Amino acid sequence: MIVLDEIKARIKAIKSKLDECCEAFDVDKLLARKAELSKLQEDPELYGDLKRAQSINVEAKNISDRLDDLDAKKKSVLDAEQYVELIEAEDDESLLSELNELLDSLDVEVEKLHLTSLLKGEYDMKNAILTLHAGAGGTEAQDWTQMLYRMYRMYAEKSRYSVEVLDVLDGDEAGLKSITFLVKGLNAYGFLKAEKGVHRLVRISPFDSNARRHTSFASLEVMPEIENDMTIKVSPDELRIDTFRSGGAGGQHINKTDSAVRITHLPTGIVVTCQNERSQIQNKETAMKMLYSKLAELRERELGERNAEIKGELKKIEWGSQIRSYVFQPYTMVKDHRTGYEDPDVFSVMDGNIGEFIFEYLKKA
Repeated sequence: MIVLDEIKARIKAIKSKLDECCEAFDVDKLLARKAELSKLQEDPELYGDLKRAQSINVEAKNISDRLDDLDAKKKSVLDAEQYVELIEAEDDESLLSELNELLDSLDVEVEKLHLTSLLKGEYDMKNAILTLHAGAGGTEAQDWTQMLYRMYRMYAEKSRYSVEVLDVLDGDEAGLKSITFLVKGLNAYGFLKAEKGVHRLVRISPFDSNARRHTSFASLEVMPEIENDMTIKVSPDELRIDTFRSGGAGGQHINKTDSAVRITHLPTGIVVTCQNERSQIQNKETAMKMLYSKLAELRERELGERNAEIKGELKKIEWGSQIRSYVFQPYTMVKDHRTGYEDPDVFSVMDGNIGEFIFEYLKKA
């Protein structure tokens, strides 16, 4: 039967790609690490250090989830092979539609797994800290910055990541001047790091009474969240810590005490700010995490050859520096300036195709 021959070839291709994924993830190494972590979790002294315990528990869960996922995919491939045997034995073609549905779903899932297996960077498994800044374009650029934040937030929710706002500066009339937010989830940094750069929007501005076409810019910086990197040493003498009252909406407490924290790292000039927590202690802790992330990023940039993995080239937030253009006047299209393509499907650097996701979202905006 020709149809079955095609299905067998399809199953073989899926199985081959799944084997590549297992090899890339190094299943034996994962099993050994899982056993090692299990012994650590059984140590009663572990929970004397809550941060270390939390880190070990998160790693153990990630490894366990990965192994369970691989086992589930292997079982699905085995089910598909058994379907084929059943159809041949019973000569019943009514099961073909059910088998094709299984293979369609399995094909998509294995492709996502294959994409994940390509994330080999040192920090790819980490959470991601994203910072958006409005550039040239005034109120229009600030509105564009808020639109980008909403889009990345929607993408995170679609990918089952959680989002936590760390710092925000509202625009003068509308939108946002800047916003820093944390995207929590496995491989968040690995999937989002390709989005760093300047984003350009061309549209008829709703803020222009003459309905003229406006071009506006926003930059996106993406950093991995670094918590317990013992190789990064920060002396208290190198820090200047300023406190101030939080801005924006707040309750009776948050805007009436100096709960917001700004930390300046004197040797490098790096400045981080956090004002979204209720207490100064919480804001300081979050700001220190951001500082460690930026210092780790700076260290990697200074290595030279790994520059593109962590930070990428810094550009002005204006014309000629954009990595992607979203042009809705005179025509509707999204263009990636790194590839030259004018097709949203080229942005499949992330699960869910962030370029197409943004493209579809903006059409409705």
